[in-house]
Amino acid sequence: MTIDLPLVVDRESPVPLAVQVAGQLREAMRTGRLRAGERLPSTRGLAALLGVSRTVATDAYQQLYAEGWLDGRHGSGTYVADETLPDETVLPDETAQELAAPARGAVRREQAPPGVVDLRPGRPWVLGYDTVAWRRAWRSAGELALNAFPDPYGHPDLRELLAEHLRRARAVPVGAGNVMVTRGTGNGLDLIAATLLGPGTRAGVEEPGWRAARRIFASRGAEVVPCPVDEQGVIVEALPDDLRVLYTTPAHQFPVGGRLPIPRREKLLAWARRTGAIVVEDDYDAEFRYDVAPLPALYGLDPGRVVLLGTLSKSLGPDVGLGWLVAPAELLDAVAERRTHLADRTSGPVQRAVATLLERGDLDRHLRRMRLEYARRRAAIVEALGPYVRGDTAGLHVMVTLPAGVVPGLVRRAGERGVLLDTTEPHHHGPPRVHGLVLGYGSASRADVRRGCAVIRELIPPEEA
Repeated sequence: MTIDLPLVVDRESPVPLAVQVAGQLREAMRTGRLRAGERLPSTRGLAALLGVSRTVATDAYQQLYAEGWLDGRHGSGTYVADETLPDETVLPDETAQELAAPARGAVRREQAPPGVVDLRPGRPWVLGYDTVAWRRAWRSAGELALNAFPDPYGHPDLRELLAEHLRRARAVPVGAGNVMVTRGTGNGLDLIAATLLGPGTRAGVEEPGWRAARRIFASRGAEVVPCPVDEQGVIVEALPDDLRVLYTTPAHQFPVGGRLPIPRREKLLAWARRTGAIVVEDDYDAEFRYDVAPLPALYGLDPGRVVLLGTLSKSLGPDVGLGWLVAPAELLDAVAERRTHLADRTSGPVQRAVATLLERGDLDRHLRRMRLEYARRRAAIVEALGPYVRGDTAGLHVMVTLPAGVVPGLVRRAGERGVLLDTTEPHHHGPPRVHGLVLGYGSASRADVRRGCAVIRELIPPEEA
């Protein structure tokens, strides 16, 4: 049975109509006025009800689908998703407003030889720079007076620019006082581990997940606890209560590719508040989304329990060596003190160059260009391998699901034909339970992506096609 919806739209408001509709529906589901399993009108019916175009209704539903609030049932319609918020979740008014607002991305790996298609994940496209902007940024870096006593928090001007960038690009309500400039995600994670962990502590890492996180936590003396994920991300009900830190990739889970829906994000934060754990959110490629606006960062939902890590390694390149750590002021001070003891710092000239890219809008323009280019490569993968692809709505990699027995032989034969591939197996802490390929499309051209996917498709056994 389809229900009637008490929705209104304000055509005089600067907020887009689709955002207004999505916000009102979201609030109705959050407060229980719309319950799990209830059927919503079709997009045509919703448009007629509100007197808006069908595009407005479709865009509103697509955003709520992406956030995990809605389920679509083939031949039946659109329903409120079964996964609801925990009873103890209480959201501040600022959080509700943010959700309703539109959002504003030591194993040595050799360079692939010429003629070889490298579809392994973790590498961005480093040939798409605006060379004029790049040279201008480094000229400004060369004019920087070197500092004999580098600030462990980072250059104040860059911290302010990064805070502005996060407010605009990720809708994160953050000030410069909560931002530390790091050398990248691994550096930021290690600083957190050095500050919070040690012998006798337990740290959770997604299973499967980023191998470096396991190594970093173990190197600081913590017991590493694998935390299972499904197609949407970390499974909150499976988290133990004695974790000091949980590392997670909610924007685009690595390597499975899921995105943590809003209701599960709020369950995760309720778990963190109840247990006292710190959630370390790796926002490593949230800039690159291909369907709807990025989901709100966990940090924006609960700044007191979340540390946000970001990097420019996926947008500019690993050699830039710059990232950020966003945390509550008290924790950030503790990290800065620990960083000073470790004699760890971020290059001053690099900070000045990145500040110039941000000041002049060059980074934003570069991200827009790369988003379009990556979207084309992602589309080529989906076109060639669609039935097998998972996690294709964001980021620079997808997962191709295949039976465990098929993967080793396929990878070997693809390598013989000049296509380098990665699999899910090495990203597990224990015995592999998720099987397939992890295809990265950051560093390969569109032509190479097509060529590599054609080889993969040919090598998939007929009985799996």
